[in-house]
Amino acid sequence: MIRIAGVNIPDEKCIDVSLTYIYGVGLSTSRKILADLNIDPAVRAKDMTQKDSNKLRDIIESDYSVEGELRHERKMNVRRLKEVGCYRGSRHQKGLPVRGQRTKTNNRTVRGNKRMTAGSGRSAAASKT
Repeated sequence: MIRIAGVNIPDEKCIDVSLTYIYGVGLSTSRKILADLNIDPAVRAKDMTQKDSNKLRDIIESDYSVEGELRHERKMNVRRLKEVGCYRGSRHQKGLPVRGQRTKTNNRTVRGNKRMTAGSGRSAAASKT
């Protein structure tokens, strides 16, 4: 099992898809990395040689910001927006959509799944009268 940037790469998948398990590496980035190293993207992770896996690990950890470093960078960017007091920062603080989406409908993932319509929160009557 190959371990890159603290993430275990799945053995049974093709290496181009397996690299997407690393935070910060998508499919196009993984294919670009493999093309630079002349590694076949269709090869399984378990079939790679030790030499190729070491080259892959060195390239990803040195040239790309991935995993903890990237998460920290994003967190600091959001914190800066909040401290400056800009509109985007205030939206982050309130937990609302940041990029101009409508909020009357269609933002259940941000606001939580609370329905405010007329019959939604009512419990059934205990007994008929």
